[in-house]
Amino acid sequence: MITGKITGLSVTDVRFPTSLGQHGSDAMHTDPDYSAAYVVIETDAGDGLKGHGLTFTLGKGTEIVVCAVKALSRHVVGRDLEDIVNDFRGFYRQLTSDGQLRWIGPEKGVIQLATAAVLNALWDLWAKKENKPLWKMLVDMDPNQLLSCIDFRYISDALTEDEALEILQNGKCGQKAREEYMEKNGYPAYTTSCAWLGYSDQQLQKLCTDALKEGWTRFKVKVGADLEDDKRRCKLIRSMIGPNNQMMLDANQRWDVDEAINWVKELASFKPLWIEEPTSPDDILGHATISKALSPLGIGVATGEQCHNRVMFKQFLQAKALQYLQIDSCRLGSVNENLSVLLMAKKFNIPVCPHAGGVGLCELVQHLIIFDFISVSGSLENRMCEYVDHLHEHFMHPVSIQHAAYMPPKDPGYSTEMKEGSVLLYQFPEGEVWQKLMASKQMEV
Repeated sequence: MITGKITGLSVTDVRFPTSLGQHGSDAMHTDPDYSAAYVVIETDAGDGLKGHGLTFTLGKGTEIVVCAVKALSRHVVGRDLEDIVNDFRGFYRQLTSDGQLRWIGPEKGVIQLATAAVLNALWDLWAKKENKPLWKMLVDMDPNQLLSCIDFRYISDALTEDEALEILQNGKCGQKAREEYMEKNGYPAYTTSCAWLGYSDQQLQKLCTDALKEGWTRFKVKVGADLEDDKRRCKLIRSMIGPNNQMMLDANQRWDVDEAINWVKELASFKPLWIEEPTSPDDILGHATISKALSPLGIGVATGEQCHNRVMFKQFLQAKALQYLQIDSCRLGSVNENLSVLLMAKKFNIPVCPHAGGVGLCELVQHLIIFDFISVSGSLENRMCEYVDHLHEHFMHPVSIQHAAYMPPKDPGYSTEMKEGSVLLYQFPEGEVWQKLMASKQMEV
C-alpha cells in the first residue's frame, strides 16, 4: 500500500576528497572531488520508510545544486505519495515546468540535476513501499503504468506513446528467462578504475594486473591531454590486456571536431572499440561528423553522461551521431526520463552502455540497465555498464560485482541510501574530514 503524506525533504552537501589521490582525473577534470547533493524524504506513514536520492557532482558547485533542491522542495512537501506515483507524468512535468525555475533550465543544468536528486528519492521510497528492488518493481509493472511515468513531450516525433507501448508489450515475451539469466550471470561490466589520467605508470600497471586476475576483459582509458603520452599509455595498456580484450577511450570533451578525428586516427592502431565524449557534449552535428569519419576504422562514438535531457538524446539518435548511448542516472530527470531514452534507443537499435563513475552512480544505474535487458532491449550484444571501484563502502547496499558483472540487487529500493556515519563525516564543510583537511591546508574551500 503506497501511503503517506510527504512531511519533510532534507538535502546535504556530501563531498569526498578524491582529488588527493587523482581518482576520477581526466583531460578536462584534473582535480575532481566526487560529491553528491543527497536528499532524504520522509512521510507520516508511520512505517519508518524514507526515500533516499542523490545527484552526482565534482565538489565546488554542489552547494548550488543543494539550493536548487531546496527551491524544488515546495512541489514535494505536503503531497501524498500515492497521488504522485498515480500521476507521475503530471508530477514530473510540474517539477520540470515551474514557471520561474525553468528559466534557468529548462530541463538541463543545475535544475535538472536537482530534479534528478528529488525524483531518485521518490523512486527509492516507492520501491521500498513495494518491498522490491527498483529494477524488479519496473520489470513487474504493467506497460501502461510504466508509460504513465514518462513525459513524451518533445520526443513524440521520434517515439510515440503507442510505439513505446508496443516495445514494452513485446518485452514481456521471454522476460522470465532473461530475469533468471540476470539472477545467475549478472550484467556485463567494464572498468574505468585502472587508467585515470593522473595515475602513474606503476599504479596503472598494478591496477591492470589486478583487474585481469579478477576476470576483467573490458578496460577504459582516459586520453586527450597529450597525444604522445596517450600513445605511450595506450601501448602500455594494450600490451598488458592483450589483443582480445576490449579497450575504450574517453576524451571527456577535450577536442574540437577535426582535432578529435585526427587524434583518434593516431590511436586507431590500438584497436579501441569507441571514443567517448570526443568533443562538446552539446555538439550533436559535431559528433555525427566524427562518427562518420571514424566508421571506416571500426571505431564508434559513445556519449551521454552530460547529455542534458531526452530531447538531446532524440537528436543524437536521429542524426546518427553515436553508436553507444550512455545514460546517466543523475544527469537526466531520474527514472522517468531514463525510461524514455531506453525506449528510444530500442527503436533506433542503438546499444545502451551507461555511465557509472562517481558517487552512487553504479548503485543507481545497475537497476536501469538490468531492467533494460529484461524488459526493453532483450539483448546483451555490444552492451556493457561502466564500473568504477570507488566509494561503495559509504552505501547501505553497495553494488555486488562477480566475474566482472553487476549482480541484481536484492534489497528494496534504489540502492541510494548512504550510511549515516559517512554523511556526517563528509558533509561539507561541517564534516570532520573536511574540518581536518582545511585545517591542514590540504584542501581549499
